[in-house]
Amino acid sequence: MTSGEIIIKGGFVVDPTRKMEGDITDIAIKDGKIVDKVSSSAKVIDAKGKTVMAGGVDVHAHVAGPKVNVGRLFRPEDKLLSGVCRSAMAQKNGARMESGFSIPSTFKTGYDYARMGYAFVMEAAMPPLYSPHIHEEIHDTPIIDEGALPVFGNNWFVMDYLKKGEIENTAAYIAWLLNVTKGFGVKCVNPGGTAAWGWGLNCLSLDDVVPYFDTTPREIITGLLKANEYLGLPHSMHIHQNNLGNPGNYQLTIDSLKLAEGIKTKNKFGREQVMHSTHLQFHSYGGTGWGDFESKAKEVMDYVNKNKAITVDTGNVTLDETTTMTADGPFEHHLHSLNHLKWVNVDVEMETAAGVVPYVYDPNIKVCDIQWAIGLELALYAKDMNRIFLTTDHPNAGPFTRYPRVIKWLMSKKAREAVLDSFKHKDKVIDATTLHTIDRELTLYEIAQMTRSGPAKCLGMSNIYGGLAPGMNADVGIFDLNYKNMPSDPEKIEKAFQRAACFIKSGEIVVKDGEVLSRGHKKTVWVHVNMPENLQVKRDITQSFTKDYTVSLVNYPVRDYLAPHPFVLEVDVEA
Repeated sequence: MTSGEIIIKGGFVVDPTRKMEGDITDIAIKDGKIVDKVSSSAKVIDAKGKTVMAGGVDVHAHVAGPKVNVGRLFRPEDKLLSGVCRSAMAQKNGARMESGFSIPSTFKTGYDYARMGYAFVMEAAMPPLYSPHIHEEIHDTPIIDEGALPVFGNNWFVMDYLKKGEIENTAAYIAWLLNVTKGFGVKCVNPGGTAAWGWGLNCLSLDDVVPYFDTTPREIITGLLKANEYLGLPHSMHIHQNNLGNPGNYQLTIDSLKLAEGIKTKNKFGREQVMHSTHLQFHSYGGTGWGDFESKAKEVMDYVNKNKAITVDTGNVTLDETTTMTADGPFEHHLHSLNHLKWVNVDVEMETAAGVVPYVYDPNIKVCDIQWAIGLELALYAKDMNRIFLTTDHPNAGPFTRYPRVIKWLMSKKAREAVLDSFKHKDKVIDATTLHTIDRELTLYEIAQMTRSGPAKCLGMSNIYGGLAPGMNADVGIFDLNYKNMPSDPEKIEKAFQRAACFIKSGEIVVKDGEVLSRGHKKTVWVHVNMPENLQVKRDITQSFTKDYTVSLVNYPVRDYLAPHPFVLEVDVEA
């Protein structure tokens, strides 16, 4: 860790963790941490007239793992979308060549997050069997800190235990799996539906029965919520609900969210919620088919606003050509049947599956335009910006590099209207959505809540990321925006967030005027659960690896050398 001292002087500090809304103050840095003061020999960065924020925190993206690599191999044309590969920095700063647009290389992933002033990203769906490879990729990605969420919603052990109502055994298995995969928390994708896909089926309601396992999505969701709180993990149970992407799915979404009611949180990490519902845009659809497809963002957010046990992220459509990829295997096959583009399916033994399909969110297609509006409506209807977070479900609704564009749309009605006016089917989009009636424009403070303080608290890391209080990580972005005199041209908002004037990661200047200067001091973050040994679960794991898996139990865990420079959150579970 660097021992250099830095003082950022005279900027407009926007930090919801300290309720600072454009206060002109200095930020002092020493030994990679925010401190109260530094010596007179500290390096001075003049931030006068600029906005200073903590490093961004991305709660949900797909940036490492088998489906990401399938996408890279599957779509060589994606490299062309990004233009000429950057290589000039390789001679200047030792940086590596970059490529890719919706599925960028590991190097470009780290560099682009840093250019936007982001400090942390969560890989949102890790197949446990492939966790060693995922940690290799994470290690290969420069600058940005990362964690990964193993998937549990279609895991054979989990479904078998929950069918019998065995919450403690489910929790013991989760604890074991988090430890051996160096995972961060519990992810649930299309609960039961991906397992049903093994029989060519799906679960499109909470009470559809999963073939062979004789359990339901309702039982899986409720059981994982209870097991997560039994363990007291830093992050809520992180869910991708059933029936993603289909007209009329909003009621099932609300019914799924209601399962969090009455479940009490039990953790020492400061989070207050028990469920995180991800890429909510894809789950907020009305209508009986694509002909009468419409937004139900208001109805969904009316419920979210009332239920304080829930956090959500948006999953904003960015109107780009992109690559969809998800552990919701049946959805990807369904998408392929809609757009008839190439399709790949991957099955991971006893654990999960995935699909990959290219997709073009064409602004000349009414459905794409309505999806674009829904994502923005969700944020604009939110009442607590510390419980709704900016994502694109990268790369499913668009690449993470479009976050600055989404911020522009959220902060500027003028920018939203310009896009709406450009639509071929403008009148039909207006009939199916309410975005045109919303005058609200988010402030920089609210953007900081959505991209900094909120997701950090949701992940149980509010003492590490998302703020600028003494003792926190010295991850600081400086943006060319004058808080007291915001530009009338919304394009300047996007430009400022696309390329930070300066980004300091772990106390080191890694970006200056949009150019990457250093690989920085990255960390891998995972959870280690200290739980009394459960002999039944231990026996079940040993027996299953002997009988069912194609790898031996001794070769399953992630080795320490695959995840150097870690930050480990310890969780103690009482006997």
